[in-house]
Amino acid sequence: MPTKKIDRLLPFALFTSLLLALASAWFWPATVQSKPQAEPRAVQPRGALEPAEQTHIRVFKKVSPSVVHITTLARSRDFFSMNITEQPQGTGSGFIWDDSGHVVTNFHVIQGANAATVTLSDQSTYPAKLVGVFPDRDLAVLRIDAPKDKLTAIAIGSSGDLQVGQAVYAIGNPFGLDQTLTTGIVSALNREIESVTRRSIRGAIQTDAAINPGNSGGPLLDSAGRLIGVNTSIYSPSGASAGIGFAIPVDEVNRVVPRLIRDGRIIRPSLGVTAAAANVNQALKLPPGVALVRIAPGSPAAQAGLQVFGRGRDGRLIQGDVITAVNGEPVADLDDMLNRLEQRQVGERVTLSLWNSGQTRKQQLTLGSSD
Repeated sequence: MPTKKIDRLLPFALFTSLLLALASAWFWPATVQSKPQAEPRAVQPRGALEPAEQTHIRVFKKVSPSVVHITTLARSRDFFSMNITEQPQGTGSGFIWDDSGHVVTNFHVIQGANAATVTLSDQSTYPAKLVGVFPDRDLAVLRIDAPKDKLTAIAIGSSGDLQVGQAVYAIGNPFGLDQTLTTGIVSALNREIESVTRRSIRGAIQTDAAINPGNSGGPLLDSAGRLIGVNTSIYSPSGASAGIGFAIPVDEVNRVVPRLIRDGRIIRPSLGVTAAAANVNQALKLPPGVALVRIAPGSPAAQAGLQVFGRGRDGRLIQGDVITAVNGEPVADLDDMLNRLEQRQVGERVTLSLWNSGQTRKQQLTLGSSD
């Protein structure tokens, strides 16, 4: 190659080399210069937790081993193979009642299910057997065969001395997220909610602790970590927590659950009476209470000589008895009376307050069985 041509190419080659060097410095700056190390910022000491935070932590650590996750199962038959399989139907919460493996939850959690499994806080899972249900109070008892060292029974509190404004805690499985803690206060007491059987559940606890789908059957706790209620429903058009939740009071739970464990069902005490329709009291200008229109032969009411409303041969009204109180506790209607009687045992003596033709009297009798 001629010398002159080489001389002309040298400046171009130098210019190209310079451009490549600049490009390397632009796109790969780390190759030509070093960066300072990316040091994290210093952690500022926090100090002690606030007393309220310490209470939250203490309650959760104490009670979470007692809270369980319940999965209900429904049987289905394969169209082609005709094999029967169990498919998950829904989830809910519950808690360990005793070291015999009894688990308490809501009736509506297991309603319509063919089977259920219970998952403990250590994620071990056991098939559950149904022990008993009381739909009128939305309560059910299951049982699992688990080692006693895995069964931490929940501490039982009381609901009769609750006060509006005191702190409460709910632990459950909202939306399937197990072992979730929410906090709030007792918003109101003595609320009335409706069970799946349309019977009223009276004395319910209202709380603003977040209760969402999946929390049903879980415990409502006081700041000592004691059970004060069973979370059962929320008031919300959307189905999510709107700050109004309800719990069945523990005093009612502690009355019902031992009887379900013993008998598998609630055997209601009975008077052996049939009540008039709710509008009869108003039509006949009777006082609030239960007007009697029929008494079963040989029943406690018959043996005590209670009288029924009826018609004489001439069509005139024959005045009967109106039960106005049970053991001094007023009853406004049949549902009220049944609630009073369900707090008693078969064979227990009770005193009825009776109204008849403007006169009042008291009558003692021994409660029979509804069976």
